[in-house]
Amino acid sequence: MTLHTVQAVVAAAGDAGLGFSVFLTLRVMAVAAPVFFLLGVPLGYLLGRGRGRLVAVLDFLVSLPLVLPPMAVGFFLLLLLGRKGPLGAPLLHVFDLEIVFGFPGLALAAVTAGMPLMVRPVQAAVRGDLMRLVELSAVLGKNGPTTFVRVVLPHCRKSIAAGMFLAAGRALGEVGVSLLLGGDIVGRTNTVSLEIYNAVFTGDFREGWPVVRPFGPGFPGVDLRPETHGARVVGLGGRGMGARQMLHNRDERA
Repeated sequence: MTLHTVQAVVAAAGDAGLGFSVFLTLRVMAVAAPVFFLLGVPLGYLLGRGRGRLVAVLDFLVSLPLVLPPMAVGFFLLLLLGRKGPLGAPLLHVFDLEIVFGFPGLALAAVTAGMPLMVRPVQAAVRGDLMRLVELSAVLGKNGPTTFVRVVLPHCRKSIAAGMFLAAGRALGEVGVSLLLGGDIVGRTNTVSLEIYNAVFTGDFREGWPVVRPFGPGFPGVDLRPETHGARVVGLGGRGMGARQMLHNRDERA
């Protein structure tokens, strides 16, 4: 990391709005990362070893976020978990838990987007030579949990590490599902990736520049300075206002 990069990170950290987005993103990842490991590894093991219609259906559901557009996945979850949805309404009335347009929605979006990338490497590793080792462990009298901890996890450690890396990266850059489940509410659900989306959507490069600036030196020959591309480019629909102002006006109209 160069001195320019360190200075850019320090300067970006001074922005209160960006600081909130970074902190919110870290909170989301702090929830998503353990879920990837605690749920993704057993799920990959089950899909790699199991047989039957139930396993096939589960495999199909896990694959959906990979094959469907993120906006479609987010829209389906919004209908399912909204205040009047088949799952959202009971959660709200019984447990007073509202998932959409809040932190739970962002965490769910990150887990949904990254889980397939966590499951697939583990599933592929289980289908290799691991079954023979599991059978040998059973012959030696080891129970299921002991075999999973002492045989499966060490054998799949590289696949688990690769899955965690891919899933975390996918969750960190999630936009489509987060946009619909979180609502992109300024000061509440605007993660770093949504801040970049807002800047690009409105054509306000000065809004997104502090976010991407620390990574600029990593791309030799690419000049990301806003003055190079125009300090303020008219965005979609001819709007030149900043993302925060646009969303503030939207909230006032609501």
